[in-house]
Amino acid sequence: MLSTILAGVKLQNPTVLASGIRGVTGSSLVYMAKQGAGALTTKSISLKERKGHPTPVMATYEQGIINAVGLSNPGAEEALPEIEYAVAKSQVPVITSIFASTITEFGKVAEIVAKANPAAIEVNISCPNVEDEFGRPFACDPGISTVVIQKIKKVTSLPVFAKLTPNVNNIGEIAMAAEKGGADGITAINTAGPGMIIDIESATPVLSNKVGGISGPAIKPLAVRCVYDIHKATKLPIIGTGGVNSGRDAVEMIMAGASAVGLGSAVYYRGPDVFKQVSSEIEEFMLKEGYKSIEEMRGVAHEK
Repeated sequence: MLSTILAGVKLQNPTVLASGIRGVTGSSLVYMAKQGAGALTTKSISLKERKGHPTPVMATYEQGIINAVGLSNPGAEEALPEIEYAVAKSQVPVITSIFASTITEFGKVAEIVAKANPAAIEVNISCPNVEDEFGRPFACDPGISTVVIQKIKKVTSLPVFAKLTPNVNNIGEIAMAAEKGGADGITAINTAGPGMIIDIESATPVLSNKVGGISGPAIKPLAVRCVYDIHKATKLPIIGTGGVNSGRDAVEMIMAGASAVGLGSAVYYRGPDVFKQVSSEIEEFMLKEGYKSIEEMRGVAHEK
């Protein structure tokens, strides 16, 4: 009942560990698989080591979480053994997330991580809190989005998912551009923003980077709308990510057009076994409403 397929990759349930959430080491990824995740996404990996931003890098507020970790990672060659460990030991599909500052680097990173034979590669072209260093995110430009995906598809036959930003006028247009480049699927959305929280006692922004990406319940309606628009524009499989905290939230994403749902902030709010909880809640809803499969439920909001 809960199984779903993403670009030929079968998941036993539609929950996916979102990138950046306990996906730093092979052992932490394997642990999350044991908590019931249908698939795992690694932390985003670049060609060379990146230290990221100094602490504090994360803060919570009433409606969500703001973070500016800054894409810290050890670099592709150093991360490769950890990915290989996760692929070998997790028993669920592993999706490797990558990012780069140039189109050429995207190809190089993809070529390295593909050696671990993950189930798919997620291309992070949409991080909202490193714009000052890399300029405007690639996902804001349809033409560049196409070229980035083309570059990666030249070096690997693995399924490629483009991770998109909500910070555009027409996310459906960007999704179509990624599809034109050969993308096999879409992850939507990355964190929104950037936003800012100020500590009023010290009159200082809370994060060392001053601004950061916004996640959690506050962005769920935005994410649902983006998934809806993408599904309307292209029939590529979508991993709907952004504020999903319960089975009902997940169903909302699926009805908008997602084939699977990414869980990130939900791990903070409900604990690492949130994948089992959300899967159980989805199944309960499906039994109550008479849905027999995820695919039967996918995109039904477009029929109304």
